[in-house]
Amino acid sequence: MARFAYDHEILERFPHVVGGVIHADGVSNQPSPGELTAAYQAEQASVQERIGDTPLSELPTLMAWRGVFRGFGVNPTKYRSAAEALLRRLTKQGDIPSISTLVDLANLVSIRYALPVAVFDQRGVVGGTTVRRAHGGERWQDLGASEAEHPEPGEVIFADDDELVSARRWCWRQSRASAASDDTKEILVTIEGHHEAAADDVDRAIRDLEALLGHYAAPATVRSDILDATHPTFAH
Repeated sequence: MARFAYDHEILERFPHVVGGVIHADGVSNQPSPGELTAAYQAEQASVQERIGDTPLSELPTLMAWRGVFRGFGVNPTKYRSAAEALLRRLTKQGDIPSISTLVDLANLVSIRYALPVAVFDQRGVVGGTTVRRAHGGERWQDLGASEAEHPEPGEVIFADDDELVSARRWCWRQSRASAASDDTKEILVTIEGHHEAAADDVDRAIRDLEALLGHYAAPATVRSDILDATHPTFAH
């Protein structure tokens, strides 16, 4: 059973969080087909045109995430939310390269809504995943790293019941073990926001991604939910 939940302390400190969750099993994660690559490139062009010269820090979704990062003691110009980092790359370099079907779908929806979208491979997850503050003894291995390290006490992490961390600084970076690979079959996807229109935007983003997953990743089963302070747990 897949489980994802917000710890009560997180909800007390950040009561406006809205988290969309998708659990999909039996997915296919091959190189993106031509149809998806074309759609992804078209979305990138559309987003660049829409943003224009607007500073990313002025986008409501990213402005809210910057405030959240400051709220747990992280400098948001040193450690950027995944959505801001992705849009920063797009606006500065003009292109986000294709990686794989699952990653491209997540990135397409992320830049469309300026929200962080994370795809977590569920292999090796013990129990479920909880968004909580770190005590500093949890285990984390960065992408490309050969050795594990520990998160800083107090930072917001995604951790399973065995204290294995899949994301640090909330939505800054995923772990090596949680990254989607060509043999990924079961995934948990999160889309999160804190801005005023988060409930509507996260819901629309989840529906878009569900449809895209169904079309391109051929999952056997898909379940989704929208979490908030009144409904903090997804279990399937």
